[in-house]
Amino acid sequence: MRIRTRKFLGTIFLLALVVIWSLLGMAVAQMPWLAASGFRQAIFYVVAGLGWVLPAMPIVSWMSKRNPEPLT
Repeated sequence: MRIRTRKFLGTIFLLALVVIWSLLGMAVAQMPWLAASGFRQAIFYVVAGLGWVLPAMPIVSWMSKRNPEPLT
């Protein structure tokens, strides 16, 4: 697969990840057990705000992988 195609698909995957992650984060943030405590909310927002990086790292590394050199 050419690098341009990988970057295009990776961009689509990253956008989908961010949208799904934010929707799930908003749904969890409205749960009563979380909304009742300011301390739990603070921890949740830090984890939710930085947590999308872990699933995004493999996508970014896949996007930037070079094509193998052809054997001659």
